[in-house]
Amino acid sequence: MSGSYNLNKIVIIFFYFLLFQTNITAQIKIKGLVKKNKDFSLSNASVVLKDSLNTILEYTFTDKNGNYLISTNKKSSYILFFSALGYETKSIPITYNSNEEIISINIILKEKPYQLKEVIIEAEKPIKIKKDTIEVKVNRFLKPNDATVEDLLKKIPGVTVNSEGTIKIGNREIEKLMVDGDDFFEKGYKILSKNMPPNQLEKIQILQKYSNNRLLKDIEESNKVALNLVLKEDAKRKWFGNFSANYGLISENRYQLKTYAMNFGKKNKYILLSNFNNLGEDATGDINNLIRPFRFGEPASIGDNQQINNLLSLSFSNGNFKKSRTNFNNAELVSLNAIFNPTKKLKIKTLCFFNWDETDFFRNSTETFTANNTNFTNTENYTVRNTKQIAFGKLDIIYNISPTKMLEATTKYNNGDFFDNTNLIFNGNSTIESLEHQNTLIDQKINYTNKFINKKILLLTGRFIDEKAPQNYSINQFFYQNLFPNQTNVDNVKQQSENQMIFAGLNAHLLDRKENENLFEVQVGNEFRQDKLFSTFTLLNGNNRVNSPINYQNNTTYSVNNLYLKTKYLLALNKFKLIGDFGFHQLFNRLETNLNHSTQNPFFINPSFGFNWEINDKNKLTTSYSYNTTNAKIVDVYSNFVLTGFRSFSKGTGNFNQLEASNISVNYQLGNWSDRFFANTFFIYSKNHDFFSTNSIINQNYTQSEKILIKDREFISLNSTIDYYLKNISSNLKFNFGYSKSQFKNIINNSDLRNVSSFNYNYGFELRSGFSGIFNYHFGTKWITSEIRTTINNSFTDNNSFLDLSFIFSDKFDIELKSERYYFGNLQSNNTYYFLDLDIRYKLFKNKMTLGIVGKNLTNTEQFKNFSISDVGSSIIEYRLLPRFVLLKLDYRF
Repeated sequence: MSGSYNLNKIVIIFFYFLLFQTNITAQIKIKGLVKKNKDFSLSNASVVLKDSLNTILEYTFTDKNGNYLISTNKKSSYILFFSALGYETKSIPITYNSNEEIISINIILKEKPYQLKEVIIEAEKPIKIKKDTIEVKVNRFLKPNDATVEDLLKKIPGVTVNSEGTIKIGNREIEKLMVDGDDFFEKGYKILSKNMPPNQLEKIQILQKYSNNRLLKDIEESNKVALNLVLKEDAKRKWFGNFSANYGLISENRYQLKTYAMNFGKKNKYILLSNFNNLGEDATGDINNLIRPFRFGEPASIGDNQQINNLLSLSFSNGNFKKSRTNFNNAELVSLNAIFNPTKKLKIKTLCFFNWDETDFFRNSTETFTANNTNFTNTENYTVRNTKQIAFGKLDIIYNISPTKMLEATTKYNNGDFFDNTNLIFNGNSTIESLEHQNTLIDQKINYTNKFINKKILLLTGRFIDEKAPQNYSINQFFYQNLFPNQTNVDNVKQQSENQMIFAGLNAHLLDRKENENLFEVQVGNEFRQDKLFSTFTLLNGNNRVNSPINYQNNTTYSVNNLYLKTKYLLALNKFKLIGDFGFHQLFNRLETNLNHSTQNPFFINPSFGFNWEINDKNKLTTSYSYNTTNAKIVDVYSNFVLTGFRSFSKGTGNFNQLEASNISVNYQLGNWSDRFFANTFFIYSKNHDFFSTNSIINQNYTQSEKILIKDREFISLNSTIDYYLKNISSNLKFNFGYSKSQFKNIINNSDLRNVSSFNYNYGFELRSGFSGIFNYHFGTKWITSEIRTTINNSFTDNNSFLDLSFIFSDKFDIELKSERYYFGNLQSNNTYYFLDLDIRYKLFKNKMTLGIVGKNLTNTEQFKNFSISDVGSSIIEYRLLPRFVLLKLDYRF
């Protein structure tokens, strides 16, 4: 172990040395002073650096003091051109000396009458801003090692792509990722960004103040952003794509097969893709974002927040760690997508995908419980296999009745079959769990938009959702002897449940944008939701039923009818906008169980106020205050216990409840995300005047929790990011800081009401280069501190660091190295882990065929441990990792 540790340290140190050594020698700097005579400098003069073939290498302008600085990686003979309106153009030849890293040239330009034809300098800007659209030229950022759109986007200033593939512009996630103005995947855009090659793109458009409905553009108050990928002209109206195959060289049965094909004709457009792999790679991102995209506050978004919550799950998270390291998968994805334009007015979108996957997960844990004079330790050794088959289809029909009228209809169908089983050793007892569950969803929505006057719009929306999620769970052990002391001959248990949700809603929404930019909105609507929850818990001896405890059976029907009126007014006072919002809700609740039926008809008002202040082009301040009353959900009101894990039971309150909360948010933005300096700070304070907590009985073999209504819970969150482009080293520096504090109350083992405080801090930085030469780097580090204070105090600090190095030796050959370091503070031993990944590519035929070698986890780290805390104790969790593997890779573009 120590030898491997030393080798890992040497590798990391070597790469850091290589990073800084390369950075020092990568560039040649040419600087100087431009004057109009011996006493006065000349500002805003153009300085252009060309090579001997008259090709522009770099260009800049003198500052207010006449100084200029140009950096280049190309080592040859140069010609430096100086020009300004009203002055003669002057050229200075420069011969490169290998001993020189800084070249100084001062010059005086002679005055000359203005003649436009004498000064013609054309230079393509990599980023252009046109009102609310920012265009990015792909060829200025695309590197030979960019295999997907996701790889390309990581290099564009102001665009952030996290480890899970979520794309943000500044601090806001994009709404969608379109291709030539057409959207296929909505919030499930990761299917596209993770699979589409970027070589056929001409530019990327960043659309600010974006509206999902074209008729709402410049009428709704939007801060949404979207991305549009613009294809090259020679890529349109023909098939193009990518085929990629990987197979293990020294790794048994490791493979990946990816295909991508696209054809964007005048009338019909197609995207076909597939991904088969057992490398731990997530081919889809979060599929739920595609099946159930959620748009908070979006006009015509009725029903987006409606879905079923499963009672029980046998899937586990991997903590603060990259998912692909622990994902023993066998994934298969096929997606077929098309857009048809049979007439100029009619557009038909079809999307379907099939996803099969088998994942294995290995986790060992030691949990220490300390609360209310009770102490014990549990050990769990988990081997989990999750099998899923998901089929999803969507049909969108868009009919443009006229330039001011539009009809949209969407139909979705989703069918998922899941089978999960575990081999668990709990405190030395071998245990097998089995969970079969399904999900069936039918979702239909229709929306009519009428722009009846220039900036007045009426939207009529209707939606119907029917979703079912039956579950069949069994465990071959009986851990609940203390809970059922009279049942002495029980050796296994089962629970069958079914959760069904029906939603129907109608909404009329009027938006009226005034000439002075004031905006008036009014909505009237009705939403009905009915949930049916059925569960049976059975104690068995073999296959024979022993007992079905009466307090562990549920047959609940919960119906909520929400009749509402919402009004909103935006008062625009130049760059200051004042916003007021009132929602009036009349609810009709009905709760039915085997024992009783009850109704409730509460009325409440949800007000909110805020303002947006654009102090100037660089300073923006947004604040809001809201007071919300929310109605209890089905998971809050069922009256008897259900099994939610192999040793955990929970139950609702059995009563109607409305929860009241106050929220304050403040957002301050300094600069714009595309500027050299950009800072964004977001603050949230939330107070729950009523909230659901738990009254829990926790024993070594089982936990029983009952929801209770408690007064006063507080939450504070502060997050800040700073982006700064370091021009001298062509690198972007990003700082991140986050702080959150929550205070809540609960009852453990018949204790008094306990006050619990939770604190979380995170802070770190990243530095990413944008060199045009052989070498680039990306490195960063992040510290995470968690603390919980109650009758006991627990805390820990972890650190994650990474270093990525890219070497593009030529258009044909490049190497990419990625290293990671994880440190877990509260572990006494084995608390530091290193990882190294390698990707080597050689182009056999330019823009056609590439041969490569891919290595993952080259340090062969086979397991890692981390430390977690809660208000009742702490846990040490060990995860099994995918072992080292090396693949031969072949990419073919057509």
